[in-house]
Amino acid sequence: NRIITMELHAGQIQGFFNGPVDHLYCSPVMSKHLHTLELTRPVFVSPDAGGVERARAYAKKLNASLAIIDKRRAGPNVAEVMNLVGDVEGCDAIIIDDLIDTGGTLVQAAETLKAFGARRVLTLATHPVLSGPAISRITESCIEDVIVSDTIPLTSSGRACPKIRIISVSELFGEAIKRVHAQDSVSSLFE
Repeated sequence: NRIITMELHAGQIQGFFNGPVDHLYCSPVMSKHLHTLELTRPVFVSPDAGGVERARAYAKKLNASLAIIDKRRAGPNVAEVMNLVGDVEGCDAIIIDDLIDTGGTLVQAAETLKAFGARRVLTLATHPVLSGPAISRITESCIEDVIVSDTIPLTSSGRACPKIRIISVSELFGEAIKRVHAQDSVSSLFE
């Protein structure tokens, strides 16, 4: 009679259900993890125009800079990176996205950031779909770490990839479920 979900690809999906939907965000868990890393002049990067709000929220929360990659798609699952808006030179660039599918956009974004002088490139993504050539693309890329949540179980090749770090969102879901049953605020988890 109620749905609890995380990082819908489009917020409008909530309207497709007849009952209440609690839409959780991975940012509290990922932000906590980011505080454990030694980052030099962090800059949060949106790999496309659609993810700017997400990257801006991380940048604001962690008092960091923001950059945006202007991406143009040549066709389905084919991305062509065109420009970078913002300064990444000498910075640790953290690409923020809701999911990684084939990894093409992610790797092109990382190459662009390195070309513009980023010191290191890391990425955060909630949903590790990792279809097709994603694992090999990530392995062969200049990305140091791909930090993902456990919303989707990784394949054995995904678990074996030394660049992929899994962060659990189980406590966040558990707290949301507890609040729903106690009729407390779920949205206050993200303030």
